Amino acid sequence: MTTHTATPPPEMPAPRRDRPPRSPVRNFVRHYAEMVVAMFLGMFALWFALTAPLELAGVDVSGWDADAPALLLLGMAFAMTAPMVAWMRYRRRAWARAWEMAAAMFVPTFVLVGLLWAGAQTDVDALLELQHLVMFPSMLAVMLLRRHAYTGDD
Repeated sequence: MTTHTATPPPEMPAPRRDRPPRSPVRNFVRHYAEMVVAMFLGMFALWFALTAPLELAGVDVSGWDADAPALLLLGMAFAMTAPMVAWMRYRRRAWARAWEMAAAMFVPTFVLVGLLWAGAQTDVDALLELQHLVMFPSMLAVMLLRRHAYTGDD
């Protein structure tokens, strides 16, 4: 009776990458740029998609700066945040990272709504401008706190 010893299968070659790995800095910058693009797309496209049906229903959205400035600020934050979160999930980012990025968008908005309600700043155009300007460093701060999550090659 002869016994056959199984020969181990040949080693599998390492998977071939079609592109060289990116540097951590490049990954970080790429993610930030993607978030900014998603933010701007939302600011224009999603804002229109949200307000057009309201206008058709007879709601004067163009008067929100005078009639409902807090709603205008919160609506703009939502319009910019939703596409960012959707893109992050599409890129397989963890929900925790997406929620942190959403907070980076909404926390400044809540502060500005507080200033509005306190009467410290009532110029809605200035509040909108400040909202948009503060969101950039706010997103960057979140990303710097979680560098490891944004520097990997995906």
